[in-house]
Amino acid sequence: MAERRRDALQFPESEREFLEPHLPPKHRADDNTSRVFTTLTFATSLDSSLALSPGTQTLLSGPQSKAMTHYLRSRHQAILVGVGTAIADNPSLNCRIEGVGGYGGDGLEGQPRPIVLDPNLRWDFSSDSKVLALAADGRGRAPYVICAKHPSDLKRVLLEQRGGKFITLNISDTGPSKGKLDWTDILQALRDHGVQSVMVEGGGAVINNLLQPHYATLIDSVIVTIAPTWLGQGGVVVSPPRRCSADGTPVPAARLRDVRWHPFGEDVVLCGKLQ
Repeated sequence: MAERRRDALQFPESEREFLEPHLPPKHRADDNTSRVFTTLTFATSLDSSLALSPGTQTLLSGPQSKAMTHYLRSRHQAILVGVGTAIADNPSLNCRIEGVGGYGGDGLEGQPRPIVLDPNLRWDFSSDSKVLALAADGRGRAPYVICAKHPSDLKRVLLEQRGGKFITLNISDTGPSKGKLDWTDILQALRDHGVQSVMVEGGGAVINNLLQPHYATLIDSVIVTIAPTWLGQGGVVVSPPRRCSADGTPVPAARLRDVRWHPFGEDVVLCGKLQ
């Protein structure tokens, strides 16, 4: 058993039952026909903001809901963020729950695979990247970078030496993701690379794109942490595109069903499924 780390997080068993109906099965058959279990999860303010402004790192989750998020990571095989989040936050994208690999457990058991959507290869992970540093230290996995361009040999070798890889997809020329990577292609590519479950954590553009009705059937679960604060106007807001009925009347963009609420410290966590 590896040595326990001081920065390991505790998430009590008594709090986990609430989340269980919204998480991937613990023992899922590994077959080529099952699709990727997809959880959309993020922390938001009372005015639906993720950050004070684009590119600004903003702390919203309290310590208890933060531990919950790390537990969610331990239950998924991958974490996905957009390149904007990777650049602005330099996130660790690992799991620090006590008992997973690198935090009291052996190997990398319980550590999710970081996935970065980077169509134009903007992310410079060669300089001071927490993700690669943690991978080198045995406390996380190296990322898969999903792109629409072929990387340079230097970037490819650097990533592969750490255990990561580039996955190149085509930009969509139709549908709601026209000019972008299509979510159906993204999730199929992850499945082709052995990923059975993924939690999509941000940022705003990624979340709003995935919340479009066209992709509703791809999302298995939605878990949102709501912090008791208003960030104010000008923030990065979760607000998917407006929908209209056949006669042009505005209708809700999306709605959840099977909703459950649970307090974690000063925060409230909302779990549900898209209708």
